[in-house]
Amino acid sequence: MLEMIINPKNTEKGAWKMLFIGLLYGSLALLLTHWFFSGDPAFSKAPGLVVVIFCVMFSLPYMYFIIKREEEEDERIEGFLSVWRMHKDAVYALMWLFLGFVIAMSFWHIVLQDSNLLNLQIDTYCRINSPDDVAGCVQRYTSSQGTITGGSVSGLDRTLSILENNIYVMIFTLLFSLIFGAGAIFVLVWNASVIAAAIGIFTKYQLGDIPFGLARYMIHGFPEIAAYFITALAGGIFGVGVIRNGVRNKRFLRVLENTVVLLFIAIIILVAAALLEVYVTPLLF
Repeated sequence: MLEMIINPKNTEKGAWKMLFIGLLYGSLALLLTHWFFSGDPAFSKAPGLVVVIFCVMFSLPYMYFIIKREEEEDERIEGFLSVWRMHKDAVYALMWLFLGFVIAMSFWHIVLQDSNLLNLQIDTYCRINSPDDVAGCVQRYTSSQGTITGGSVSGLDRTLSILENNIYVMIFTLLFSLIFGAGAIFVLVWNASVIAAAIGIFTKYQLGDIPFGLARYMIHGFPEIAAYFITALAGGIFGVGVIRNGVRNKRFLRVLENTVVLLFIAIIILVAAALLEVYVTPLLF
């Protein structure tokens, strides 16, 4: 019903509208999981995954519509600036959707006071920030509101480590979008839910501190996610281009060239995001 009531075409001329779509779908995902699956013997072991699955199902019509539209436009353009101008509206729309997910998940994660709701995401957070005591970290943040801990690596080594991890996620995003054009939404929703879990930890589950948590993680998180969205678009556009034109058509060569340009833009953004995370965010928070 939702995909019929909220038509993806209605957001074509207003990227900001995707913020409200993200808020709605993110809220529904957490509330439905909390109400119907938190007490289930099987699903209660991984409610964080159920939340992601709900968001993915809700978002697939939008991802499919955006990728299909962008590929059709991609066949008519060439050149670095033209590629960016043509696809920037789609990137903005997906960024608004992502922000809506993060805000909704952070809000309900804190309001419901159910830290187990994003249990897998907290586990991921602990593996990044407390690799020497993952089990203790998970236990602390799924049972109480402990203090935040950070890693001991800093400077150039930390930058390279973060960049390596981000490139790894970028490759998975590309593969997901190549296999199934809209499939990359799984990786992107997962990242939104991990950030929501991190915001809950950072704010010590205090509702009034959500804006500070958003600022803390969005400084470098927004560029990272923008890079992943660009990668998802590139993979989806390439896949649809092969199906529509084959590999011997001149239009396919143009699609291939534009795909490479988009991936290059994504890598540049990831480098900038890693530098922001290591050298700028710690100065402010």
